[in-house]
Amino acid sequence: MVKQYTDAFTSKTKVVQITHMINWIGQKLPVRKIADAAKKKNIDVLVDGAHTFAQFQFSIPDLNCDYFGTSLHKWLGAPIGTGFLYVRKEKIKTIWPLFGAGEKQEEDIRKFEHLGTRPFFIEEAVDKAIDFYDMIGGKRKEERLLYLKNYWMNKVKDIPKVKLHTSFKKEFGCAIGLVSVDGRKPAELEAYLWSNYKIHSVGIEWENIKGVRITPNVYTSIKNLDRLVEGIEKFAKT
Repeated sequence: MVKQYTDAFTSKTKVVQITHMINWIGQKLPVRKIADAAKKKNIDVLVDGAHTFAQFQFSIPDLNCDYFGTSLHKWLGAPIGTGFLYVRKEKIKTIWPLFGAGEKQEEDIRKFEHLGTRPFFIEEAVDKAIDFYDMIGGKRKEERLLYLKNYWMNKVKDIPKVKLHTSFKKEFGCAIGLVSVDGRKPAELEAYLWSNYKIHSVGIEWENIKGVRITPNVYTSIKNLDRLVEGIEKFAKT
């Protein structure tokens, strides 16, 4: 997987964008290895961490990236419209903000934040989301999410016609799993689970990725997942 990136590097490559986790199948990418290879060629590294921040434990500086962006409503549980931007300190001065910034802030990351009239209650709610995350604990949350994903995947892996497209291993995934049924369209399984079990899932058909994304969260119970397993099994038999 690292080679897929490094083989694309040329003398003209200035920046490489890496998706920390592929949102369709929950596959983690080896960001640090790709970043290390990029740095040897003086290539900046931008990481899309929309689905990884607060899903599993990691340190942004340990990724060896120059820029990292994420949304906070996905796994931190903050309101929609919240997120954060990380820029390596020595890079701040060389990056232009979308809005004008005074010279006195040219090395201050606040120059990237446009301060205008906006709903402050949304930003204040981020504090509560962080408190909730801290109450659970990053390690416990990661272990819970991985357990839930592997629970339902283990239950369906031997059902005839059912195929899994996400690894059970911690180093390759966490909460998200993709499942498909031979001979059936993802949209059919998605509709079946919603109509018969009121289970929300996401049918995906993109290039060579075809399946239904299942994404439990910490509040998902084993009883909920048993209903999911029942639905997938019955659908596969129809």
